[in-house]
Amino acid sequence: MPDKTFPNLPDDDDAHFLQRLQPSRLILPVVIGLSVVGFMFWRSYKPGGLAPLAHAKWEWLLITLLVLLARDFGYIYRIRNIAERELNYRQSLDVIMIWEFASCVLPSAVGGTAVASFILNKEGITLGKSMAYVMVTALMDNLYYVIMVPLVVLIAGAGLYPHEALQGGFIATLRVAFVISYVFVSAYAGLMLYAIFVNPRSVRRLLVRLFSWRLLRRGQRRAYQHGQEMMDASVQLRGNPFIYWWRAAASTFFVWTARYLVIGCLIAAFVPMDTDTFLFIFARNLTYKVLLLLAITPGGAGIVEGAFPTFFGKFIGTATLTSFMVLLYRVVTYYLYLVLGSVFLPRWVARVFRKGVKS
Repeated sequence: MPDKTFPNLPDDDDAHFLQRLQPSRLILPVVIGLSVVGFMFWRSYKPGGLAPLAHAKWEWLLITLLVLLARDFGYIYRIRNIAERELNYRQSLDVIMIWEFASCVLPSAVGGTAVASFILNKEGITLGKSMAYVMVTALMDNLYYVIMVPLVVLIAGAGLYPHEALQGGFIATLRVAFVISYVFVSAYAGLMLYAIFVNPRSVRRLLVRLFSWRLLRRGQRRAYQHGQEMMDASVQLRGNPFIYWWRAAASTFFVWTARYLVIGCLIAAFVPMDTDTFLFIFARNLTYKVLLLLAITPGGAGIVEGAFPTFFGKFIGTATLTSFMVLLYRVVTYYLYLVLGSVFLPRWVARVFRKGVKS
């Protein structure tokens, strides 16, 4: 049966791949997310619980909007420069919107990165280059996490974990998960750096040997493929000048910092806040992210909403206002991109499939 959402696709593989991004897939995450928020409102509502909304600081809401816009422009700048300006600004905008949309409809553990090389390839960038560019974004994202975690630990200390909302056993589990995720991301970032700049062949050999163990053998083929991708990326990227890497690193720092500022800006719009508290909220975002990395629902729906009060409720005050903040946060960081993606995706498909794809 032909695909009605994405007509005139050139082959079955493309149609199957884009099937994962069909607008019909919005239903499940929206239902899950809104159901959780609705339950939170039902359980927490008290008369007067939303009174602070009448005294909202509109300047902070404006700052939130500017942060969101700056983050998206930062993403557009980053992908255009990482792709060595093979994309114009229109293409870069489309790539980011589809990438964000993919992050919303795919499980958080998979994320938009899983489809990023496909998107870039359809923009006319060769598949080898597309994989190399996606690897650069992944490397920079991981390095940001590796560098920022020690800094936020210094800022927040033991307060990095929500002791006020979780029992000791859960805190211990969260701390272990946080440490394991940090070690894993650090090791993976180091492996990518070594593969791209030093000896990619030895990294491929290491991955194949590692996945030859009985428990990991099912992933051996994928490990070889990933090792080969690192080799190809090394060939593509090793000769790039310092300014290329500086722009990639600076834009990554900018977009992720902006991403983590959103919650603090939203809370500051309704609750009095000093600089220390604002930085504390920024720091707690790093532990909040650990749960999102483990989420198996599309876009972390339900997990994001359910965990938000645990990590940030103490900074907001009433449970009713916290439930409202959950909804507002998801509107500006999730539902907005579902809507934008639904607009950009059909236009993007119509545009990119009218032109050829480099192999």
